[in-house]
Amino acid sequence: MRDEPQWLTDSERDAWLALAKLIFNLPAALDAQLLRDSELTLFDYFVLSNLSMAPGRALRLSELAARNGSSLSRQSNVVKRLEQRNLLRREPDPASPRYTRAVLTDAGWDVVVAAAPGHVAAVRRLVIDGLTAQQVEVLRDVACHVTQRIEAAAPR
Repeated sequence: MRDEPQWLTDSERDAWLALAKLIFNLPAALDAQLLRDSELTLFDYFVLSNLSMAPGRALRLSELAARNGSSLSRQSNVVKRLEQRNLLRREPDPASPRYTRAVLTDAGWDVVVAAAPGHVAAVRRLVIDGLTAQQVEVLRDVACHVTQRIEAAAPR
């Protein structure tokens, strides 16, 4: 016999539905801004941005996928597309050649540097502006908590 589901309270349901709407709408809005201004998707931007902040502007593909919260297969497809645009290149990791790393090219650096101001302005306008410092902290705490639960529940 199956246990009765633990239904959400009205308050929990309202919180969940608000979060779900945010999950669907925010990436689309950020994608639209980046595509319009820089011909990048939000995921493209995260890949290039993570590489731009890494030592030597390079990361193993597995580390890049982890930083982006992505599967290796999705990461591979995006890296291949960005490589075709000469925004990054793949090469064996000098520390361990059995691994492949992505390296941001000079062209990729120029694109991410040019895209960053518009992206930050969109994040400010859509997310940060209008929140108090305390609300920003709560937002960070909730996002980190939910992310940790998702990662803990993921199959290994």
